[in-house]
Amino acid sequence: MQAVARFERKYLLTLEEYHRVRNAIRPFTKRDPYTEAAGGAYLVRSIYYDTRDYRAWYEKEDGDFGRIKLRIRAYTENPEADDTISVELKTKYGNSMVKYSAHVAPAEYREFSQTGRWPNHDNEIVCEFERLLRVRSLVPVCLVQYRREGFLGRDRSSVRVTMDHNVTSTRATTLFPTRPILKPHRPKRSIFEVKTREGEPGWLQEIIRRQMLKMTSNSKYWQGIEIVRPNMVTPREVAP
Repeated sequence: MQAVARFERKYLLTLEEYHRVRNAIRPFTKRDPYTEAAGGAYLVRSIYYDTRDYRAWYEKEDGDFGRIKLRIRAYTENPEADDTISVELKTKYGNSMVKYSAHVAPAEYREFSQTGRWPNHDNEIVCEFERLLRVRSLVPVCLVQYRREGFLGRDRSSVRVTMDHNVTSTRATTLFPTRPILKPHRPKRSIFEVKTREGEPGWLQEIIRRQMLKMTSNSKYWQGIEIVRPNMVTPREVAP
């Protein structure tokens, strides 16, 4: 089990801004182990859970405080891979969040996806995940996939920054649907995300100021439903 408390700030970048920001953070950061192992960027694939009437989505739309998000995450498209799978509960209060996560084996996830029960599990996060699914009548509704570059601060601060590219989504009931048709969120944009346990270090504040970045709300689940269920969303202008 792992519990991580941190602040999150997100910025939507054009291709030109992405290259400028990436070059600017280079002297102060290093690739995280996942990015290093992947040789540049690694796959992130998540299945999100909600009620059949999308209560969690409407909580995000209405800005409800203290909402909780449930998802299961893999780092591969291959259902036969031996990679562990992450079961996650994420609670958010404004820009502050706490993420609880636990790892399960692929075989355990396969059984859960078929039966709705985790096999012989005493991990408190996994048990709470199953309990919330039952109490709230949650079902898997949306798959979100993207490529991530992750960086850690060289100054031993708690800062971690990520660059997410090619964010796509589709309706799904499992992490590994057969031949999914993934639709892009913002085809010409990347998401720059800052994650810290304390405040942002001075060098990062200066980069954000010099690049004139504007913080934005950028929930991938919210956007995923916007893409797969456009009838739920009030039409608005979308950034190119």
